[in-house]
Amino acid sequence: MSSSKVLFITGVSSGFGRALAQEALAAGHRVVGTVRSTEAKQAFEALDGARAFGRILDVTNVDAIGGVIAEVEASVGPLDVLVNNAGYGHEGVMEESPLGDMRRQFDVNVFGAVAMMKAVLPYMRGRRRGHILNITSMGGFITMPGIAYYCGSKFALEGISEVVGKEVKPLGIAVTAVAPGSFRTDWAGRSMVRTDRSIADYDALFDPIRKAREERSGKQPGDPVKAARAMLAVIDSDTPPAHLLLGSDALGLVRDRLKALTAEIDTWEAVTRSTDG
Repeated sequence: MSSSKVLFITGVSSGFGRALAQEALAAGHRVVGTVRSTEAKQAFEALDGARAFGRILDVTNVDAIGGVIAEVEASVGPLDVLVNNAGYGHEGVMEESPLGDMRRQFDVNVFGAVAMMKAVLPYMRGRRRGHILNITSMGGFITMPGIAYYCGSKFALEGISEVVGKEVKPLGIAVTAVAPGSFRTDWAGRSMVRTDRSIADYDALFDPIRKAREERSGKQPGDPVKAARAMLAVIDSDTPPAHLLLGSDALGLVRDRLKALTAEIDTWEAVTRSTDG
């Protein structure tokens, strides 16, 4: 990157957050990373005693976010980049999954990210510069059985990111939704919340999907370090994209979905046009 920046990354204990923090520190940047415990804070700050700053924050505690951002702005420096990385996956057939699981999924993956954006934007807007990266997923473009709540949350964050990007671009602020495919993180392992099975009618469809996901955990094609380097390249760009896919699997699956969607739109074009005036 061309100059030293201050990055605020949520969820730096593992996965993309940890990889991005480490790569950013190695590139000479200052990184403020959120964690959930004192032990995790100490471990993060041990990465670089001068430029790694841990903050204990649960992004669902929206009342605490503003104070943390204000303190960081005053003590570490003006935030150049916010990376909304904190999130998790929920797996479960929709009919079997309690609504409370959906609320928790959206609280973390959507409401937490939006609360973070709302907290940093006044500062970035005042400086007429800044960049927000929202880590979404290829599950914000494509779907598969068994992750309705997760895909719903990522579709929501993709849409919100695009709208906010249009709102703040005239103010010198960029927003990029980063949509990874399958990477070797804890997403399908310890970070995955799974609803117990209860309806036999879904066994034939869903049981093989769950088994395959568990077996692939830790063996996915994507390298989190390379993803981190790609994100740093986007942050350094003068013309960052509104959406960025990461991983060849995401590229192929999203392109296939767009082709299928176009074909369906074309098939039903006459019915679509029939509703005009």
